[in-house]
Amino acid sequence: MKTLLTLSIVQQNQRVLLGLKKRGFGAGRWNGFGGKLEGEETIEAAAIRELYEEAGVSARSVDKLGILEFSFANEPKVLEMHIFRVTEFSGELLESEEMKPRWFNVDKIPFPDMWSDDIYWFPHFLAGKKFRGRFHFDRPSDAKYQAKILEMELNEAEEL
Repeated sequence: MKTLLTLSIVQQNQRVLLGLKKRGFGAGRWNGFGGKLEGEETIEAAAIRELYEEAGVSARSVDKLGILEFSFANEPKVLEMHIFRVTEFSGELLESEEMKPRWFNVDKIPFPDMWSDDIYWFPHFLAGKKFRGRFHFDRPSDAKYQAKILEMELNEAEEL
């Protein structure tokens, strides 16, 4: 069983916008903005909505750069994450109940405080390259625990 999820990261020149997850799945880790689809919305619409709900900004457009599958030991479900780059947006950054947004220079991305897979696919993202991959973890990351990658596969992709 797959659960479709979105992840949007705002990139402007040599900086990216990440959010510190304040509650729920992945709490205590820096990440992009995203979540589950609602009702009949498209993946793109969900990505735009989640960015607005979690950071207070409206994406003018989204560019899908990646699709990653995440699974965990002793769990049957698979999370299919669609990763979007946002280069143009409007509005003012706002902290939400779920996320605390902050800009990072690309040479200071806080990988030790992010999910352990991010360091592998983020270079593709920053270069604007499309990618597909899968990561199998021991268990989810949280503020105190960095998930261990048990298996991984990551490739550049012509199309998504």
